[in-house]
Amino acid sequence: GASDELEEVEAELGKKEEDGPDASADDVESGAPRREPTRKASLLPPALVQSFTLTFLAEWGDRSQIATIALAAAKDPIGVTIGGTLGHALCTGLAVIGGRMLASHISERMVAFVGGGLFLIFAVVALVEGPDSAL
Repeated sequence: GASDELEEVEAELGKKEEDGPDASADDVESGAPRREPTRKASLLPPALVQSFTLTFLAEWGDRSQIATIALAAAKDPIGVTIGGTLGHALCTGLAVIGGRMLASHISERMVAFVGGGLFLIFAVVALVEGPDSAL
């Protein structure tokens, strides 16, 4: 499964790090000489950067952002900013805690099956209801 592949790749990467950068001078797939990537020193942890990017891109232009724009136009923008930030932080914090708890009890495979099953159920419901159904 996905976890087995991840473990295999991590083991392979660990072996390459142990062997050192000169262990294989060529890229196996293309045959071209391998260039070591230049890494910039980051002041921020990778998980912070990834979660920020994921959240920012996922939330950009969604209904909650549009509603926040409308609310800020009608009410105090500072209050809307603080309230929106606290609301999003609380929602994200609950998702992180809930996800952490679920991850300790449910396998990745089960999550994939349940998610896939729900997706198929939603697809069937959408087909049955048709495009003109009321939300």
